[in-house]
Amino acid sequence: MDGCSKPCNNFMLPCATNNPSRRYSTMLVHDIERIDAYYRALIERAADHVGIFYVGVKTTGVFCIATCRARKPKRENVVFYTDFKDALDAGYRPCKVCKPSENAHTAPPDVAEAIAWVRQHPKERLSDRHLRERSLSPERIRRWFQQHHGMSFQAFQRSLRINTALEELKGGRRATDTAFDHGYNSLSGFGYTVKKLTGAAPTSAARVIVLQRFTTPLGPMFVCASERGICLLDFVDSQVLESKFRDIQSLLQASILPGENQHTLQAERELGEYFEGTRHHFELALDTPGNTFQQSAWKALQAISYGSSASHEEQAAKLGQPQATQRIASAHGANRVAIVVPCHRVLSAHDSKLVRQQWLLEHERRHSRQTD
Repeated sequence: MDGCSKPCNNFMLPCATNNPSRRYSTMLVHDIERIDAYYRALIERAADHVGIFYVGVKTTGVFCIATCRARKPKRENVVFYTDFKDALDAGYRPCKVCKPSENAHTAPPDVAEAIAWVRQHPKERLSDRHLRERSLSPERIRRWFQQHHGMSFQAFQRSLRINTALEELKGGRRATDTAFDHGYNSLSGFGYTVKKLTGAAPTSAARVIVLQRFTTPLGPMFVCASERGICLLDFVDSQVLESKFRDIQSLLQASILPGENQHTLQAERELGEYFEGTRHHFELALDTPGNTFQQSAWKALQAISYGSSASHEEQAAKLGQPQATQRIASAHGANRVAIVVPCHRVLSAHDSKLVRQQWLLEHERRHSRQTD
């Protein structure tokens, strides 16, 4: 299939497939098997394909993401791109149903404005009345938080206030002063809220794991961090996310609350640089409890070079235990910090259908070559 079959809709825009610097991954997809796989993912609304492809619909002139709820087009009426900008360059408009321009999960401007205000005023409460005064819809913000965080916007605010208060208590501030400063009318009310959320009284300075959400080209991710470092990093649609949450709370004897600290902010920044292709090594502090063998296996994962891959057998041999392939695979499965502890660089026979893994490996190989 030579040449470009994209409808340009009379737009005087450069054709991405004729741009050699972008030919590797940001182009119209030509491979028939890949197109068939992407079309099946579109029909099935496969969440793990968000960001893997963008589908242009010839009959409507719009482009969508994998999870779009709109009526599905016929196979002969679609083309697939691996980059958001290429779909725009071809003259396609963002779908109003799945809103690919918001990366499917990025907070829309009104929600982002509310979140920014809360982060700037962690001790204050942004009520529904205050939202309306800022021409923001409480109902829309509430729906977005329920869909993407599993809680109301007010519950999100309470968790942030409690997290800030606990940090102050750990710094030596009196519980009474902290309670009134954070808007509580009584110490008992403050104590009840803290205990309900963390399982411990405020005077015991309960341990907290902060949970922050951020977006990536492959969909949104959750990052959790203790005071010591990152303890969890994964995509929000991970099927084992809930078990990972339970594990880190049990292992670290702490409760998870929405919030941020220097570790989560650094993680968001470094992951952004990674997806831009400018960061090949992470400098994040990690807090990853595990047994001695797991720790060794995770350290060996981090030793695999950017843009390279290995097998479970090779990783076992590196640890001097060539017969421990199954233990290696199990340790990799127990890894709770995606990308930074790069399980995606270890391949097995059944990994061919893991589209995110393929995307990450292609991304690293491409940017590795660009820096050679």
